[in-house]
Order: sequence, then C-alpha cells, then structure tokens
Amino acid sequence: MNIIRFVKNWMLPIAMAIGVASYYVYVNIPALDGTHAVVNRAIGYVQPALLFCMLFVSFCRMSIRELKPRAWMLELLAIQVVSFVMMGLLIVWMPNVAGRVVIESAMICMICPTATAAAVVTTRLHGNANVVVSYTCLINMAVSLFVPMMVPFMHESNMPGLTFEISFLLILAKVFPLLIMPLVVAWFVRHLFPKFHAYILRQTNLAFNLWAVSLALAIGVSVKALVHSTEGLGTMIGIAVVSLICCVAQFGIGRLIGRRHGEPVAGTQSLGQKNTVFAIWMGYTFLNPVTALAGGFYSLWHNLVNSWQLWRVRTSPKE
Repeated sequence: MNIIRFVKNWMLPIAMAIGVASYYVYVNIPALDGTHAVVNRAIGYVQPALLFCMLFVSFCRMSIRELKPRAWMLELLAIQVVSFVMMGLLIVWMPNVAGRVVIESAMICMICPTATAAAVVTTRLHGNANVVVSYTCLINMAVSLFVPMMVPFMHESNMPGLTFEISFLLILAKVFPLLIMPLVVAWFVRHLFPKFHAYILRQTNLAFNLWAVSLALAIGVSVKALVHSTEGLGTMIGIAVVSLICCVAQFGIGRLIGRRHGEPVAGTQSLGQKNTVFAIWMGYTFLNPVTALAGGFYSLWHNLVNSWQLWRVRTSPKE
C-alpha cells in the first residue's frame, strides 16, 4: 500500500523519469535499431489518441452549458496574442535581428494553446476545470487565426507557398480532432449510452492515469528533439532560458488574473500549462525548426511547476 500511495503521490516526476529513461534505453539497444521509424509513427497515433481520451473523460463530467466563456478570459487571450504579434512584427521589421531564433522560441511559448491535460491538473488542484476547458477552446481558435496571419510574413522568402489558407487548414486539421470531436462523442455517450457514461464517471483516476502515460511519451519526444538538435550550446541555453522565463511569467500572470476573478487555479493552468507537443510541431512546421526545442524545454519547466503545485496541495493542511 505504501508503494501504491508513493506512486500516486509522485506520478508526475515518475512519468517524467520514465519518459527520459525509456528514450535512452530504447535508442541504446542495437537490436531495436530497425524499429525506430515504426515506433515514431506509432507514437504519432498514440499521443493524439491519449489526448482525445483525456478530453473525452473531462467532457463526460461536464455539460456544454458549463463551458460558456468568461469575459475575463479576454485578458488571458490578450497576453498570448499581443505578445506573439509584437514579437512577430519585430522580426518582420528587423529580419536580421540578433537572437532571432530565441525570439521565435519565445513566440511559440507565448502563443502555444493550453494543454488538454490542464483540466485534469486543475481538478487535482481543486480548481474549476470547466473554465480551463472553455479557455482551451478559445485559445485554440485564436491560434488558428493569428499564427497563419503572422507566419507567412516572417518566413515569406523560404516558405513562398505558406499562405494564410494553407496555414489555417494545417492548424485546423491538428486542432479539430482533439478538441471538437471529444466533445461530440461525450455528448452522444451522455445521451445514448447512459450506463457507459455512468461507468466513466465512476473512474475518478482515469483521466489522471491517461495523462501520466501521455506525459511519459511527451517527455520522450522532447528528449529526442533535444538530443538530435545540431545547434550550438549557446543557442540551446538561450532557448532554455527564454522558455523558462515565458513559463514562469505565464503561470504568475495567469494566477494574478485568475485570482482577481475568483479562479486562481484555472487562471494559472489556462495560461501556464501548454500543449507542448503542438509547440514542437508548430516550430518544425512554421518557424525555424530549431525553435521546436522551445516546446521540449517548456515541457520540462511546466511539468516541474505542476509537480510542485500538486505536492503543495497534497501536503497543505486540510481545512
């Protein structure tokens, strides 16, 4: 029982450690060298499936009426969108600015949408998961609009075919299956399969356990991005530092805004906890591929913050 309790209490750092260890063990087994391509493709399917299931379980626990946006969410949107656009305009006006890769990395960290798992963490922190899911929908719509508007101007020379329409469709294809479809499926299950819906509701730890598996995979993907980077140490340190600054700033600002409106936990997680798999993909697809490292570093930082938050909640005196 002590072992089980220990694993439950320290699920996040354990999952992170498993993700790192699994990558290094796997790539250092010569007999498995021929399986790398297959495993990469498999992870590409497994990760979205886990995210889909997590959001499906979250939607099963709430009704659509509970997902209405709050006016104060515009403050969170403004932080992400304005910072992204301002840094993007700086690059458009000064394409040869020093530290361009670091600036683009900061852009990714700021505009990256809220993680699907943020609702799971919010529930564990005794916050309002409905607010986080509502904001997740809003920020994904904002990303679908503002990233395609900005990126073609930043990389028009080396991405001549990257129009607003193409960028929009690429992002929509990435967002729609993992955001809208779980809501639709949860609605059908609630109304057509009430017994199965009741069974899902009884599995109180299901979303958290799915998140632990997803986290281990995400950390493994992040470690791969870092290991295979050919960038110099100075650039990697710069990206690591700027991603840390963006992480701490967004957790802090999110908490300040959320506290003003009676939702400190929801505000914190909505702005601070990111879909880092999406961030890595966005870096490879739209910006300098090196900026994908920002998603890998941010994944480390925000999960360390989450681990600390959960530890604080677990060890704080019960009122």
